Amino acid sequence: MTSSGSHLKRNLLVLHLTVFVWGFTGILGALITITATQLVWYRVLIAFITLYAYFRATKTNLRISRETFLKLFFTGAIVGAHWILFFQSIKSSTVSVTLVCLSSLTLFTAILEPILNRQKISKLEIFTGLAIISGIYMIFEFESKYTTGIILGLTSALCASLFSIINSKQIKNRPASVISFYELIGAWFWISLFLLITNGFNKQMNLGSPDLIYLLILGTICTALAYVAGVSVMKYLSAFRVALITNLEPVYGIILGLIFFGEKEQMTPGFYAGAVIILTAIFLYPLLKNKSEKRQLKKHAPLV
Repeated sequence: MTSSGSHLKRNLLVLHLTVFVWGFTGILGALITITATQLVWYRVLIAFITLYAYFRATKTNLRISRETFLKLFFTGAIVGAHWILFFQSIKSSTVSVTLVCLSSLTLFTAILEPILNRQKISKLEIFTGLAIISGIYMIFEFESKYTTGIILGLTSALCASLFSIINSKQIKNRPASVISFYELIGAWFWISLFLLITNGFNKQMNLGSPDLIYLLILGTICTALAYVAGVSVMKYLSAFRVALITNLEPVYGIILGLIFFGEKEQMTPGFYAGAVIILTAIFLYPLLKNKSEKRQLKKHAPLV
């Protein structure tokens, strides 16, 4: 095997492990007993302290302009809201329901990105969106007892879509690691302000041993370490391949949910049918988009 082939396999393995770790965040969210807002407050605090230590060790330059800082600082509010809604969705339903709802991120991005960038929505994006909507409708029909969790999960996906679109512009001018660091600081500030206003700091903020261990795993391995690993492979793997493998997160999460929680995570056949429709649409979208872009390039290639 050539060194480049070995290098590719190693980075693919790192990416799969990273996505698997992201899928594990849902399990930790279900195991941690404090409220979703308090959980995210601790998670963000642990994550940005860990990242800061990493940046100090690697002598990363964290200097940015005041304007950029304010943009990332306020984007942090959306990041914080996404995580709070995500974990509250898990506590209101199940890990499986939440992760499938989070998959609708593709739908929201396909609609919002062309609108915000004043571009035309393609037929492929309309088709993918309709497929995802039909899957979500099926889940609503068969899992109506989890309506609150489903709505929270979908809203979490909407928030994730918004900050992903914002970050896709920011990434052109600065490292992803720096963007994440300042957004984490922003998220921590806005969540702290919310807890202060709602008197949330006085409501069971003390942690027991299990919660502390789970939060340390969540903040260091599942957030800071997974983030650094996820960014590092992007130097060697195409954005298309990264996007395709990242779509495995709900699959890994659902399997882990069944292993850890057994019967609680077992859903009706209608839920799994809806989930298959959504996941199929999500996996087909980048494949079809890639083919479409290649066809367009061929069409407009200069004649030699």
